Amino acid sequence: MPTQMTRRNMLLAIGAGLAVTGGVRPAAAEVAPATDTLARARAALALLAPEQRAAASFAFDSPTRQRWNYFGAWRKPGLQLADMIPDQQQAALQLLASILSPEGFAKAERVMILQDVLREQGRGASRSRERFALAIFGTPSEGALWGFRIEGHHLSVGATLRGDAVVSVTPSSFSSDPNTVTGTAWDGLVALKEEEVLGRRLFADLEDPVSRHALIRERAFGNIIATAGRETELAARTDGVPLADLTQAQRDLALRIVEVYTTDHLAAPLAEQERSRQQRNDLDALRFGWAGGTGPDDMIYYRLSGGTMLIEFASLRGQPLHLHTIRHDPVHNLARHLLA
Repeated sequence: MPTQMTRRNMLLAIGAGLAVTGGVRPAAAEVAPATDTLARARAALALLAPEQRAAASFAFDSPTRQRWNYFGAWRKPGLQLADMIPDQQQAALQLLASILSPEGFAKAERVMILQDVLREQGRGASRSRERFALAIFGTPSEGALWGFRIEGHHLSVGATLRGDAVVSVTPSSFSSDPNTVTGTAWDGLVALKEEEVLGRRLFADLEDPVSRHALIRERAFGNIIATAGRETELAARTDGVPLADLTQAQRDLALRIVEVYTTDHLAAPLAEQERSRQQRNDLDALRFGWAGGTGPDDMIYYRLSGGTMLIEFASLRGQPLHLHTIRHDPVHNLARHLLA
């Protein structure tokens, strides 16, 4: 574990944009945003053998669709990349790339690479960047509701669609352990570049009494709260400080955090769709809440919530480099606005 000073320097370097990402970035053609998600899903399924297709496919109303879970390194529902040949793997990743921006795809790849890092560090011989599963819910077809998810340890990303129209991209999580890699072949890789640094910067900039109102409690929670089945639990909470009470610079910083979670990782058409949804939200009414300390090795937790927004960030107990995030849209999660 890095010393406190090294940890502080890491945070300063990331915040200054000085940290390198390391690793192998995918070729541009592999991450080009696309609007052909339906075609890519069909192509991915067509490449699978019958038994593979059965492992990857679930009914749209399957309880599995509601049970997203990026915790733990155990096998997630669906067909793992490890159980595919290279052409099948590429098709599955092309499907993921259809909804992501180049940086979003690169972030997903960094999270996957961390499984190789953990293996190198002796924290699980079976860990691998190929232990991420493709699950397709319903039948990808014109006019039908269907969805897909790529999920594994610290990653849960996908979409719900009607035909080729994306109607929901939440819940989504890019999480990490360790967030900053040292001492392995991936030395210098930073999985999540802004989530922690921006949250710390915002709370540090608040002054009393605003900081007192933002403080939810003295101790961090040690994990996110809005897990599967609890996605709407925090929607009506009124703790934390509304953005209307912040200075303009602080409000701008909070809205930059919103962008990191809601639009930066998405392909341009989807990012614009999400941006329009946020503009219909009352952004001044969003509430920023903080729990935990302010030291570089302190456990921290923050959330931004209100209306169609719920963002959570948490460092895990005693593990400052182990970071969990989640982004929900309490109205549109898993297309519940179309299913109500």
